[in-house]
Amino acid sequence: METSYSLVVNGERRTVASEPGRSLLEVLREDLGLTGTKYGCGEGQCGACTVLVNGQRAHACTVTIEEVAGKTVTTIEGLAIQDRLHPVQEAFLQEQAFQCGYCTPGMILSAVALLQQRPHPTEKEILEWMNGNLCRCCGYPRILRAVRRAAELWRREP
Repeated sequence: METSYSLVVNGERRTVASEPGRSLLEVLREDLGLTGTKYGCGEGQCGACTVLVNGQRAHACTVTIEEVAGKTVTTIEGLAIQDRLHPVQEAFLQEQAFQCGYCTPGMILSAVALLQQRPHPTEKEILEWMNGNLCRCCGYPRILRAVRRAAELWRREP
């Protein structure tokens, strides 16, 4: 039986009619058309589906729609402000920190969550934090450079 769930997605209040137990990933992609959040493993192990829920990173494949009801969800589509890239997006672009790009949205949102908690992360903190996101193309050196650059850009933001 479908139930209505209300949440804020990328700054906009949205109401979704859904069966209980559906994953946030499925709702974002199929009901809201936000396909930037990627399906990877379906078990919360690869990080491809990473989003921010109330500012904290979450694997959208393991979070249910009822768990996010009333909360704020940010996807890759919600990071840029007007025509201006988020500093983490800009850093990934500057460092060309993507190859196929499939992991990039999850990587970027994980980096945003890191920098919100630790604006001056150490190299060890970056490595530990980003360890939860897999890149099948093995673009890790560029990804790590991008996170370091993002920390620099983040500190310069007004």
